[in-house]
Amino acid sequence: MQTMWMLLLLSVLSMLPQQAAGQTPDLLRLQARTRSRVAADSTFWHSTNQTIEWQPQETCVVVCDMWDNHWCRPSAERVGELAPQMNEVLQAARARGLLIIHCPSDTLDFYKDTPQRRLAQSAPAVPTQPALERWIRLLPEREGSLPIDDSDGGCDCDPPVQSQRAWTRQHPAIRIAAGDAITDSAEAFYLMKQRGIKNVIVMGVHTNMCVLGRPFSIRQMVLQGQNVVLMRDMTDTMYNPAKPPFVSHFSGNDLVVEHIEQYWCPTIQSTEFTGRPAFRFSHDRRPRITIVASEPEYSTADSLTKFRTELQQEFQVSMVYGDAADGSLLPGLDVLQSADLLLLSTRRRTLPPAQLQLVQAFIAAGKPVVGIRTASHPFHLRNQPAPAGRADWPEFDLQVNGGHYTNHHGAGPETTIQLAPGITSEHPLLRNVDVASLRGKGSLYQVSPLAPSTEPILMGSIPEKAAEPVAWLNRRSDGGRTFYTSLGHVGDFEQPNFRRLLRNACHLLTQP
Repeated sequence: MQTMWMLLLLSVLSMLPQQAAGQTPDLLRLQARTRSRVAADSTFWHSTNQTIEWQPQETCVVVCDMWDNHWCRPSAERVGELAPQMNEVLQAARARGLLIIHCPSDTLDFYKDTPQRRLAQSAPAVPTQPALERWIRLLPEREGSLPIDDSDGGCDCDPPVQSQRAWTRQHPAIRIAAGDAITDSAEAFYLMKQRGIKNVIVMGVHTNMCVLGRPFSIRQMVLQGQNVVLMRDMTDTMYNPAKPPFVSHFSGNDLVVEHIEQYWCPTIQSTEFTGRPAFRFSHDRRPRITIVASEPEYSTADSLTKFRTELQQEFQVSMVYGDAADGSLLPGLDVLQSADLLLLSTRRRTLPPAQLQLVQAFIAAGKPVVGIRTASHPFHLRNQPAPAGRADWPEFDLQVNGGHYTNHHGAGPETTIQLAPGITSEHPLLRNVDVASLRGKGSLYQVSPLAPSTEPILMGSIPEKAAEPVAWLNRRSDGGRTFYTSLGHVGDFEQPNFRRLLRNACHLLTQP
């Protein structure tokens, strides 16, 4: 009898998270990214980080539908690549004292006799409001519509394939350890309540479907009052780039993650547990662009936000907007630290010193810059120093652009654009750009003389005035390159040839 009770005790202990006797788990401090509107009626969103602190014993990780196979071959391949990385994250989370709940929907027969399955079943049911359902689809009154069209099932196979249940278990690369739980239903929430768990870290697939809709996942856990975060680099989306908004598969995933940050919960990265750089799929080779837009004169925040969709076909693009009350504040500018290219559109801003230092450090590292229009006078006031507590960079135009902006001609006729001397249509910046049909819709900037380090690409002229360079490359003293164009008026962005010119510049400057 004593032996039987001892075996029973050992069985129960094996289902508890492993932690050294007398050890107090360290507080979890997570850098969580969240999004907020620039202004109450704005369509633009700031993306900023905040530190959240959670008790490990009050926190669990939900692994959503990381199946062993999928009817969509590219999706199955991405899960196969993600699973070993996720297993390392889970191992680190266990070591911190977090409960791991594996939720491979529709495969519970595979686990029916395991202690991890019995652990989930042992939690008593609790009342829920609203009721936990097998699936909650889009809630338009809260979140509008998804930013991607997944009406075709989201598979990026070519040719398309028929959907079917191809999974039988969770991916074998993800270890299910003693003390973990297995379920695919409301049992997950019941177990959380039994354990006093208030905080939920969600990872798995697919972000636009199960990760949002399952009874153990984001929508329903948020509606139950749990504190939820998504681990954004431990997920994937069912999205076919042949459907709107016609961006790359990985950009489609980024858009759904942003949707979640806007309407449901913050996100974190696996770095918080592994200490290593965030995971990227091997086929995700997109250079990272940070667009900084803060100038009221030419509405480039609107133009660049629309242009972002075109860039997302081949780039990972983050937007940084000026604060609605003070355009010299740039919430979320720290994303520049992980960028490969800065696309700049600011006008006479004087930044907090720490923010200007981010820009200066990026450029000093020799990283590329694309500047448009008012980026010839981006970080200083006209003929006056920066206010107290703010920093400026009056030499930016000369040092970064290689330009010499002094003023602009008044509004008048369109600017005629032509090739600069020695430049042909074969130049990589002019790929698929019909220069003959390009027109400058804003006033012509006076920028001459350019620095010797520049290569003029396009010239602009208006009647009775000397021609001026309107686009050029600059090889900076720090070893980096800048493409600058004084074009950037709303009317310029309406021309496909101007947008192609900018895309070409981004492509050229991010190549090895």
